[in-house]
Amino acid sequence: MKIRWLGHSAFLITADDGTRIVTDPYGIFPDLHYAQIEGPAEILVVSHKHGDHFGAKVKGNPKLVTGGGEKKVGSIEFKGIEVYHDTSKGSQRGPNTVFCFTVNGVRLCHLGDLGHLLSGPEIAEIGPVDVLMIPVGGSYTIDAAAATKICEQIKPKVIIPMHYRNDKCSFPISGVEDFLKGKANVKRLNTSDLELKAGQLPQTTEIVVLKHAL
Repeated sequence: MKIRWLGHSAFLITADDGTRIVTDPYGIFPDLHYAQIEGPAEILVVSHKHGDHFGAKVKGNPKLVTGGGEKKVGSIEFKGIEVYHDTSKGSQRGPNTVFCFTVNGVRLCHLGDLGHLLSGPEIAEIGPVDVLMIPVGGSYTIDAAAATKICEQIKPKVIIPMHYRNDKCSFPISGVEDFLKGKANVKRLNTSDLELKAGQLPQTTEIVVLKHAL
C-alpha cells in the first residue's frame, strides 16, 4: 500500500487493488495555499466538517466515512472513535473523530484535528497502530509536546506529522521542527510518497516527514 501526503491533514492512501482513500480533503480556505484536491477516490474519510478538512469536491463519487462506530466500505473496515477538537469537550471547536483502518495488513490511525491528550480508554480503543498520522502544529490541535506524549502511548511503527505551518500553510501554528526536536529515527524524505508492506515495517519507531504533493 502507498501513502501520499497531499498537504495539511489530507492523505491519499492507495491499496494494492487500486482502492483510493482520501483523508480530510481540505477545500478553499484562508491561509491554506495548497493546490486543490481533485481525486479521484473511492472513499473519503473525514474527521470533522471544517472547511480545511472537508471542502474538496473529490471526483469519482466516493463513499463518505464520518462519525464514530464501525463502518465497512468494500473490503475495508473503518473504526471511528469520537473525541474533541479542543480541551473543553468540544465547546470551543466541536467534535473530532479518530479513524483506524487496515489496508493490506497495515493498520493506520488518522487523528484528525485532535485537540487534547487521549485517555487510557481512548488509547485502548485505538489499539495497535502501524502508521500514525498526527497533528503537531498546536493552537487548533495538540501541540508538539502533547503529540510526543500520544506517540509514546500509542507506540506506532511509523509516525507521519501533519497539520503544521509550512510554505503552503500560513496558519498561526508551529512548524514541524518543534515536534522533531530531540527525537531519534527521523527520516526527511524528498518525496510525498511512502510505500509500506505488512511484515516489513521498522522494528523501532520512525518519524517520516513527507513533502506535500500539492
